[in-house]
Amino acid sequence: MTEKKRVVITGLGAVSAYGFGEDVLWEGLLGGRTGIGLVKHIDTEGLKTRVGATVDREGLREELRLIRLRYNDFSVDSAILAADMALKQSGLIEGERPYEPQEVATLIGTGIGCPESYYGAVQSFLGKGVKGVRPTTVPRCMSNAACSQIAIRYGLTGPNYSLSSACASSSNAIGVGYRMIKDGYIGKVLCGGTDTIFDPFTMIAWDRLGVMSRNPDPETACRPFDLRRDGCVIGEGAACLVLESLESALGRGARIRAEVIGYGEASDAKHITTPDPEGQGRCIRAALESSGVVPEEVGYINAHGTATRANDSSESSAIRSVLGVESDRIPVSSMKSFFGHLLGGSGALETLASVKVLEEGLIPANLNLDDPDPECAVNLMGSEPCRLDRPVVLKNSFGFGGNNAVLVLRRWED
Repeated sequence: MTEKKRVVITGLGAVSAYGFGEDVLWEGLLGGRTGIGLVKHIDTEGLKTRVGATVDREGLREELRLIRLRYNDFSVDSAILAADMALKQSGLIEGERPYEPQEVATLIGTGIGCPESYYGAVQSFLGKGVKGVRPTTVPRCMSNAACSQIAIRYGLTGPNYSLSSACASSSNAIGVGYRMIKDGYIGKVLCGGTDTIFDPFTMIAWDRLGVMSRNPDPETACRPFDLRRDGCVIGEGAACLVLESLESALGRGARIRAEVIGYGEASDAKHITTPDPEGQGRCIRAALESSGVVPEEVGYINAHGTATRANDSSESSAIRSVLGVESDRIPVSSMKSFFGHLLGGSGALETLASVKVLEEGLIPANLNLDDPDPECAVNLMGSEPCRLDRPVVLKNSFGFGGNNAVLVLRRWED
């Protein structure tokens, strides 16, 4: 039987409402400053929701210019930029293109794909008919556009595909990458996620779904676990992480940021939008069993915490059903009140932030938790950061369709 490999993280890249890179993200999280604001770059007249955690488009274009890439599609370009940061930080690439081909897998999760390109193509068709549809429409709109463009740009010759499981997409991507390395299929994986809803049609569709907050105040709209929560606030952006075997990282002299030690996945098999604590509990239990970690060793739970009535109470029940009395001790928080719900990209960005928690030994606060919901009977973080007292983090991601993914991370120590 092949010996299982240890899997470590050696590169991080982030595009969020805070800006670009892990430093501005961490500064925002510790500073208690939300990245949510009014959505201004598209017309929100007539919508019930007008707030979101959007990325500065001009700032994105400038960052893309620095890596010699012209703006093409928000989801794809954000993923490429995050991948560029992660690959350079890990030492897998340096300098400028062209890069030497190397066997690295590329796994990018997305819940929606490329809605900006799709909306533009439909608008062009409606305005100009058949002649308005460009030959590049298919490659620009396909759901695997981001991972394919990344693999081509950076010469990553390993397996290359997208994962789509709603809000669990990028946590699934990280989990699949973890298993590929652990089981010896490949030595290195670039994984992550990307998403946006901020084109006119997709924004309207989400507005009509009725799960987004109608609070017009950006500062207080997203209230995970609070009794007065009235829905999620959508964000956008991308995050990428480089995973590799411990042997590979040590051999290259790479800086190790954290270790992935477990992964669980499960389906509720109940309802397309309503979460089920039983299915979520199975997923948490599977992640802990795969890691060999017991509840007493967990120092923090980075919750899915969408600020919807259904999710937060369901997730809290799932946590308590698996962790028992330890639920009264383990700090729980949601980061979506800081940078919004990135849908398919949320798991990757929140995993990246969890790496920072492990490194810095600090857990960011829960924003807008003024009146905790009694149905959310877990140890919710207060309004100030606190120390991480045990070096293990659970990262929950639960999506529409009953898709559940949970990662277990541990602080790296030589």
